[in-house]
Amino acid sequence: QLQLVESGGGLVQPGGSLRLSCAASGDGFEYYAIGWFRQDPEKGREAVACISRSGGRTNYADFVKGRFTISRDNAKKMVYLQMNNLDFEDTAAYYCAKDLSCPRIVSGGDFHLYYGTFGSWGPGIQVTVSS
Repeated sequence: QLQLVESGGGLVQPGGSLRLSCAASGDGFEYYAIGWFRQDPEKGREAVACISRSGGRTNYADFVKGRFTISRDNAKKMVYLQMNNLDFEDTAAYYCAKDLSCPRIVSGGDFHLYYGTFGSWGPGIQVTVSS
């Protein structure tokens, strides 16, 4: 059973950067796509980015394109989310989770319809963007 744990969150000023890490333990990491998600009380849960098993394909939510980069290191069983030019709207708890493939990331809609097959959710890490 694969387990995921997030790290790297914290407090950052607008325009700043953070790199989140998702560390996997257990077997089979290389067989799963990994997604990053976030949740806050106002917007609910939303998908941020996803990376395929090999790392060769990535999908992003429109609101992070050009600012966030997802990457993975299968040898280290790690997935990263480099977040640049952060703004107040990025404040949320961030989670990583696994699935067999990356879905297309769409804005709005039924979260469970698009991402309900993701599992092994990590406990989450808080990112707060504040001046």
